[in-house]
Amino acid sequence: MSAQIIDGKQISAEIRNELKEDTLKLKRERCITPGLAVILVGDDPASKSYVTAKERACQEIGIYSDDNRLPENTTQAELLALIRQKNNDPRIHGILVQLPLPKHIDSEAVIAAISPEKDVDGFSPISLGKLMLGQPTFLSCTPHGIIQLLLRSGVKTDGAHVVVVGRSNIVGKPVANLLFQKAAGGNATVTICHTRTKDLPSFTRQADILIAAAGVPHTITAGMVKPGAVVIDVGVNRVEDPTAAKGYRLKGDVDFDDIKEVASMITPVPGGVGPMTITMLLYNTVLSAKNALK
Repeated sequence: MSAQIIDGKQISAEIRNELKEDTLKLKRERCITPGLAVILVGDDPASKSYVTAKERACQEIGIYSDDNRLPENTTQAELLALIRQKNNDPRIHGILVQLPLPKHIDSEAVIAAISPEKDVDGFSPISLGKLMLGQPTFLSCTPHGIIQLLLRSGVKTDGAHVVVVGRSNIVGKPVANLLFQKAAGGNATVTICHTRTKDLPSFTRQADILIAAAGVPHTITAGMVKPGAVVIDVGVNRVEDPTAAKGYRLKGDVDFDDIKEVASMITPVPGGVGPMTITMLLYNTVLSAKNALK
């Protein structure tokens, strides 16, 4: 029997409808419009496409989108000055600097310059530190999206053994921390695997919930999955396909067609984790606007 598909598009739409109501309420009752400043440096096509999608999503739920597109030769000092300006702008509740940045700009310095009260990407050392301690903060968008997929699909994490394949600061580390927190969507026993893990299949076959965030297609095959496990595929990889209109197809980190015959639930690529990332960015922006009232 094939696995149940965890539909990220549907769950994302549900959350966006909730956010739309929250935004209308803020406007109607408190005369506040949540505002998101998006900063893009350079002309990277993938980044431009992603930023455009974020701006459309803001418009969809009624968030004010402050679009800042800067040339490739923008200096680090100029970028930091713009961030300081947005930090001090009361219309702006969230600041997003699209990564990657040009090589002459220090990404860590840029992320650290964003006010923690407006760090809606959840990337700053302060936000990640609070996440680890279980303190209120903006949660990293993709990891938060994964937790929402599990919660809203009825997957029980309490007492489950979760294996995370990947240790990035953006996904692997924060999602592992969220999963073992003493909170809803947590209370799991978590194992983190990575490129130096010996005998990876021996770990993945133990997982009640397997999260693949390696960034490499075909990392997880059917023989590496315990029957009945829940599989969350975070990978988005471009694989050449001359039969496709764009010359490539998007593939995840898992062999979807084979694994769906073994797993109990699985996320597709595209249409699984991906739609949740932008949605949780919107969630954090609305939350920031609410926090500003306090």
